[in-house]
Amino acid sequence: MIKVLCVEDSDDSLYMLHRRLTRAGYEVRVATNGAEAVEWAKDYLPDIIVMDLNLPGLDGWEATRRLKNQVETKHIPIIVLTAHVSEKSREKAIAAGCDDYETKPIDFGRLVKRIQSLTGSDAKT
Repeated sequence: MIKVLCVEDSDDSLYMLHRRLTRAGYEVRVATNGAEAVEWAKDYLPDIIVMDLNLPGLDGWEATRRLKNQVETKHIPIIVLTAHVSEKSREKAIAAGCDDYETKPIDFGRLVKRIQSLTGSDAKT
C-alpha cells in the first residue's frame, strides 16, 4: 500500500484529502504544519508527500528544502498542493525541491494520476 503524508493546515481540505485518498487505496498520515512534516517524514517514510505551501510556522517551501536536504527523506517525491497559481510561485516551489505542482481547487483525479506517476502505483480513484 502506498503511504502518503498530507501536509495541510485547512481542516476542510485535510478532511477531504484524507477521506478521498484513503478510499482510493492509499495509507494516509497527516501533518498540519511544516515542522511536523519534516519530523514525521523521517519516522513514517512515506512514498510521497502532498504539501501545502502556506503553513503556520515553517512554510511549505522551507519544509520541502529541509526534506530534500536530509538523507532519509530526499528521495521522497513532493507534490505541492496550493492556491498559488502564479508562475513565480511554481518556480519557487520547484527550486525548493518539489517534484510536481498542483493548484487548488483540487482536481482529485488529476492528483491521483500524479501520485501514481511519481510512485509507480496503480491505485484507483
